[in-house]
Amino acid sequence: MSSPPYNILFVCTGNSARSVLAEGLMNHLGQGKFKAFSAGSHPTGEVNPLALHTLAWLHLPTEGYRSKNWDEFAQPRSPVLDFVFTVCDKAAGEVCPVWPGQPMTAHWGLPDPAAAVGSDAQKLQAFQETAVALKRRIELMLSLPLTTLDKMSLQKAVRDIGQA
Repeated sequence: MSSPPYNILFVCTGNSARSVLAEGLMNHLGQGKFKAFSAGSHPTGEVNPLALHTLAWLHLPTEGYRSKNWDEFAQPRSPVLDFVFTVCDKAAGEVCPVWPGQPMTAHWGLPDPAAAVGSDAQKLQAFQETAVALKRRIELMLSLPLTTLDKMSLQKAVRDIGQA
């Protein structure tokens, strides 16, 4: 592990909702300890407006997000990654690029809020529930003694967070 800040990549298929929410939350909650990024295996090309609305609801910045391909993080000049977490089941089953830094990986899958049906309020509620679940997981990760855990214990701990 490198010394803080640790680089973490949140991966989803479309990079339009869950991974963007996780990026925003980690950059806020883990400020100084983590630098978060997000990407998708098949990016939609745009961030879901309800994801940005949810970030605003959480009083987090909404500027600078874009839906991007995970290949951007497998280039020689890409940030060296310490962690890569999938936040959707579909991306977890795909063959990932070779990430610089041999990061620890974990699956933190959650239902896709962009697939929610119903009224606008029900769709927004799905995004907010996803954000709250991600926030809990990120807070658990931030409570881990990263510098004192051995690699195997840390790997188990981050995987266990995704099962909670």
